[in-house]
Parts: sequence; structure tokens; C-alpha cells
Amino acid sequence: MAAIAKSTTVAAAAGALLAASASPLAVQAAPQPGAAYGDHMVLQRGQPIVIDGRSSPGAEVTGTLGTERSITRADAEGRFRLTFAAREASTDPLTLRLADASGETVVSDVLIGDVWLCSGQSNMELPVARALNTGSELRRAADPQMRLLKVPQFTAATEQDAFGAPVAWQAATAETVEQFSAACFFMGKQLRADLGVPVGLVHSNWGGSASSAWMSPEAVRELYGAEAAELLQLYQRDPLAAAQAFVPQWYAWWRAGDNGNEPWTDPDSLTWQPIPQFSFWNSWTGTGLDTQPAANVWLRQTFTLTAEQVAAGDAMLAIGAIDDLDLTWVNGLPVGYTFGWGVERNYRVPREYLREGENTVLIAASNNWDTGGFFGGPERLQVTPAGGEPIPLGADWDYSVGAISEMPPRAPWDAIAGFGVMHNAMIAPLGGMRLAGVAWYQGESDVGQAGYDTRLTHLFAGWRAQFGDQARMLVVQLADYGRRVSAPVASGWATLREEQRQGVLADGNAALVTAIDIGEPSDIHPANKNVLGLRLAMAAQGVALPQPVSATREGDTITITFSGVEGGLTAYGGPYALGVELCGDAQESCRFVLPALWGDKMLIAADWQPATRVRYAWSDAPVVNLYDGRDLPVPGFELEIAQ
Repeated sequence: MAAIAKSTTVAAAAGALLAASASPLAVQAAPQPGAAYGDHMVLQRGQPIVIDGRSSPGAEVTGTLGTERSITRADAEGRFRLTFAAREASTDPLTLRLADASGETVVSDVLIGDVWLCSGQSNMELPVARALNTGSELRRAADPQMRLLKVPQFTAATEQDAFGAPVAWQAATAETVEQFSAACFFMGKQLRADLGVPVGLVHSNWGGSASSAWMSPEAVRELYGAEAAELLQLYQRDPLAAAQAFVPQWYAWWRAGDNGNEPWTDPDSLTWQPIPQFSFWNSWTGTGLDTQPAANVWLRQTFTLTAEQVAAGDAMLAIGAIDDLDLTWVNGLPVGYTFGWGVERNYRVPREYLREGENTVLIAASNNWDTGGFFGGPERLQVTPAGGEPIPLGADWDYSVGAISEMPPRAPWDAIAGFGVMHNAMIAPLGGMRLAGVAWYQGESDVGQAGYDTRLTHLFAGWRAQFGDQARMLVVQLADYGRRVSAPVASGWATLREEQRQGVLADGNAALVTAIDIGEPSDIHPANKNVLGLRLAMAAQGVALPQPVSATREGDTITITFSGVEGGLTAYGGPYALGVELCGDAQESCRFVLPALWGDKMLIAADWQPATRVRYAWSDAPVVNLYDGRDLPVPGFELEIAQ
């Protein structure tokens, strides 16, 4: 599920959780626009134009956009917001000037058009280079009126003003498009063709990320509680204190799964062996980890300190990167808890934890998928006493396979599934710029976790609070992936698809765009983002796509009605739509049926078995053949049957 994340986000993840970056930006010699504003940007047409930035605290800031002037005053921390009148789309470049008593900053080549944020996990992150027909698409990619902004992958415990690395708007070229989101690019390309206005696309994605990582602080507090929100605040101030506050949850989890044992208090209760080599444990032939790498593995090493080194003060412990998660102790006392492959672990060790002579580092390393354990070389592992030279920890660690293979509880600051940590570093710095909307492709990491529709509602609320109530929400219904089946089954993927549909239905300005027919059962990252982009562009423009509306029973016939159907419903490859089920209350009651198609309706003859629900495409990787006259598929769904 996280293949892209594990292979391409290592460098960026090394700076994950920017705990030290909450301080205000340094005051510049002249007012500076917000992190996402710059040369070659596109500003949203038809909406008041909002420009965020920083100046000296209390300074009067004057902005001019073209010939229009706006004046405001920076707050006590130097933040300011200028608002200009709404404008029609224009390909004539504008100049934005920001001035205060200390000087002027000029932003040039600004266009007015439609701006879309594309966000989610690896299927939205998947680049044009991995889509279909790449060579031809890249040769035709150049478009000076399509502008791209790619957000770097960082996380933070609290909302940030700046991205973790510099960003810049760029015109679409073969070079800039190649590693840009394919679904986003193909949507933008079709919007350019249909509307003829400039288009700005913002790519802010992270493979493997959970929806919780993209929540606003308000949503975090409402969904996950005040305690989680306060733990994030504590982590921002003191990561060690936050880890200590969270660790009791880990302890309770381990005790419950290991008959009350506490290896962290008695490491000698474990059976220890030297690690075969310093590497991912997948290559430790004959250990069992080479064939079953999803595990919790204890790792142990010792180091020696003099009395002077202990007395000098707090030490720093570096254990390199651990794939995926670690809880680390020094002399039986917890010093850090981090999730994130490729994320460097650097933990403060209080002086009172240290002792003269031998000290013990104990790591509970957890891997959920693919590679596990040490990420990189042993030269990254060391203890540095206060004011002293680093003490290498070396490559000769011992290991013991834990009694539990399931993943531990995840902390609120978790790099992939933490609460709001990607919003804070990858969405919040976009500031208050107005958007046409958001294209959201995420959910694979949330399969099996109920309440996705509720999470969507909170995501929508957070985006609109930041980018304006006008923002339209496009949700990609998960593609088909997994095992094909020949009988009705319970399906976590189908359940999440239905919750995606329900989340969209609950919103007045959202659309569901299904990818249920363009996936690849053996590849969680299907390449056909080309067709998906076309469908997203249709939904972005308000074009109605096929959607189920209701199921009613009249006599011996159950009628399913659809909206957004043009040219009538068609079953490709035969007279019947595949994958249609009638169900009673229990899963065992579900059975396939053969419906008749009549215009925008599906008719099912009652079979005198229990029938309270009708389902379509209800499996992880369904075979589907139901389309309308525009070759647009019907999404997977479940409807209650009204009597």
C-alpha cells in the first residue's frame, strides 16, 4: 500500500515533524508574500483575491495588483492579509507589489484563472512518468498558461507558515510535468481545453498517508479529542515529554498481547542473538524475518560513559532510521517514539537517565509492510554526551523477535497516520488563497477503519475554512484492487467506497468520481490516471456523472433509479450488469441477480428471499460492465430498499 512512500519519500521524511519550525519567520527587508505565493502563480477568478504574508509587527502594508490598491496592517507577529476585488480570468500577466516603510517586494507574471489543490496518498501522488502513454503526453505537455506548484513532503505537530523546503510556481513543460501528479495534470489539461482559462495546480500528496494526517486542528480536536490535540502541542514543545505521556498506551498494548510481560524492564527475559548483518531484517536469512518481515523486533546495544560524561548534562542519542516505527529506551526509560521509514531518530536523553559505566539502548522496532528494521548504515548510530565527542554504537547489535506481530498504537505525531501532521506542514502554509476546489484521492490506508464519511465531512470543513466556501470537493472512489471473487463477499474496500459516496452525498458542493473500472487487481497503483483526469475535469465543471439515487420495491420488482445518466444504461459484453446483489440483513443472504436495464433504471425481479439492500460492485476488485452512453461507469454502491 505504501510502495511509493517507502521508495520515494525518504529524503523528505528525514525532516519530518518540524518541531522546531513553529517560530515566526525572520522579518525580511520588505514585506514577503506567503509561502505559496510567488512569480508565475495563478490566482482564483471570480473570488476576492486573498494575499497572505509577513512584514514587521504592526507595519502598514500596501499591496497593488495591477492598478488596484489594498492597505492593511500587520499583526503583532508580523502576519498580514490583503484582499483585492474579484477578477475575471485573464492571460495578461499581472504584477503584485507589496510595500511597507522598509521596502518593496515584486511578484511578477501573475495570471487569473482556476486553482485546484490535488491531495491524498500514492494514487494522487503517482507521477505522469508512470501513467499511460507517457512519452506522447510529455511531448505535448508544454502549456505556459498551466502553472504547477509541488509541495515538499514534511510533517509538523502544529500549523506552519512556511513549507519545509522552498517552493516555486512553474509553467507546464515536459520537465516540470514528468514528476507531477498524473491525475491532477490530466484533470488540469482537460480543464484548459474545455474552459480556455489559466489553470493553477497544487500537488500536495504523501504515499501511504491516512486521512487523519490531513485534518485541520479543529477537526483533530472534534474527531480525536482534546487529549490528542494537547499531546501534539506538547510534542511541539518537548518531544521527550510527549513520548513519555503516550508510552503508557504502548505498555498496555504490549502487556495485553504478551501475557503481561515487560521486556523493557527486564531485557534479559528475552532470548538474544547477534544480528546477522546491519541491514533490513528481510535479508536475515533463516531468522524467520526474511519470510515474515511484518513483526516487532527487539534490538539491544550498550555503550560506556565516564562519570564526567554523565555529569556534563543531557546526551543525544541517534539511532538512524527505523522502518517503520520505534519505541526506544535508555536504561529502561523511554526517550522517543517515532513512525516513519527513512526518518532520522535523534532523541534527547536526560542526564538523570545516564549512569557511569555500561548503559543500554533498547529499541522495539515495528514493521507493518515490506522492509523492516535498520534503514541505512551503522555510521548514523551514536550517543553524544553533552559537550563531548560522539560515541559510535556500531553494527554489532543483538536482536530478539517479539511475541507480538501486530502494529502498536500510533502516536498523534505519527508521520503517516498522525493527527493533522500533513495538514500542518503541507496545507496550512498555502494560506488563505482562494481555490476552485480540491481533488482528493485517498482511502487505501483507511480501509477497515469505520467512519470515513465523517472524516470527509471534517476534511471538507477544514479546506473550506482555509480556501473559501466556494471550494468544490472531488472525491475519487477507490479503484479495483485485490482478489477477484465469484461469490458475494464482505469487502473492506467496498465499504470504504460506499462511505466515500455517503460523504459526498452529505455535501452540497461535492462530486464522486469513480475509478472502479480502471484499476489493476494486481497493482495498487494503476497507471490509467489519464481517464481518471478526464472524469475529474468533468466533475470539476459540474457535469453530472452516473450515481445511484434510490431502490424501491413495488410488487415483484425492485427498481434502482440513477441520476447523471446520459444515453441510458448499458451493460458491456452481454445483456446483464455484472456484480449486482440482493441482500437481507446478513452477509450470508447476499446473492447475485441479473437485472434488466431500462433507460436510467435497473429492474430486479424479486426472488422471494430476504431483500433489504441492493449492492453493486461489492468486492475489493469487482468486475464491472455497467456504463452510460458517454462510457462513464456507475460507481460501487449499497442502497436500502424502500418498501
